[in-house]
Amino acid sequence: MVAIAYRLFHEPHKLFSLGLFADALGAAKSTVSEDVAALRQVCEMLELGRIETLAGAAGGVRYAPFCTAAQIRGLAEDLAGRLRDPSRILPGGFLYTTDLLSVPTLVGRLGDAFATFFADRRPDVVLSMEVKGIPLALMTARAFNVPLVTIRRGGRVTEGSSVTVNYVSGSSRTVQSMTLPLRAVPPGARALFVDDFLKGGGTARGVYDLMRECQAEVVGVGVLIEATHPRDKLVDGYVSVLTFEGVDENQGTVRIGPSPWALGQTLGAAGR
Repeated sequence: MVAIAYRLFHEPHKLFSLGLFADALGAAKSTVSEDVAALRQVCEMLELGRIETLAGAAGGVRYAPFCTAAQIRGLAEDLAGRLRDPSRILPGGFLYTTDLLSVPTLVGRLGDAFATFFADRRPDVVLSMEVKGIPLALMTARAFNVPLVTIRRGGRVTEGSSVTVNYVSGSSRTVQSMTLPLRAVPPGARALFVDDFLKGGGTARGVYDLMRECQAEVVGVGVLIEATHPRDKLVDGYVSVLTFEGVDENQGTVRIGPSPWALGQTLGAAGR
């Protein structure tokens, strides 16, 4: 059972035949089937995700990461509590988050949360903008068992032919650029964009334009933190875990909390 669980958990959404496990473990298919049924019950009881079985000659068993509404709410409240620490306030009203985005177990839980919400979008790739959003996007890609594709602000000669688009930053209103190798996202691919922070939405808007040039489709946008100002964003249909109103450097307070989605008010709905 440990060996079966290990394979399932480490390759989410991959369909394994019962015969594969039976041959590898030297067991009868009926025994493997009983073990899978027991694992399914344990996952349901402890809320560890979902083990699904498909009948028929082409069937098998697979694991899908899944978070309950209570788990997502608890995760958001925990993160908000950590980020309210006055020592995280940086000059200029910024908030230090890099250390939290470097903790694999924590970011892994966030990846599972995004995988839960976007499960029906079935992305072929997960996109990230360099640099701080990469850990969060990587764990989301792992939860979907799909490749991570990193968008850069400048091209690399080692990556071959690339496509570049210019976009207007939603916060500073300055023109910036993003670049992606042509071979990174195949035409027709379904792409999920995951980032650490969304302020005006200019970067996310640029990703839509970039995917259009690649003949791919953006099927969702997920961010860790959404700034409440400016209120009008350049992109709709995104999901955030936390909402950030700002800091008071004099008082040493951080105004941040779970987003409406994380609180369960829009769980299962499409973003804003």
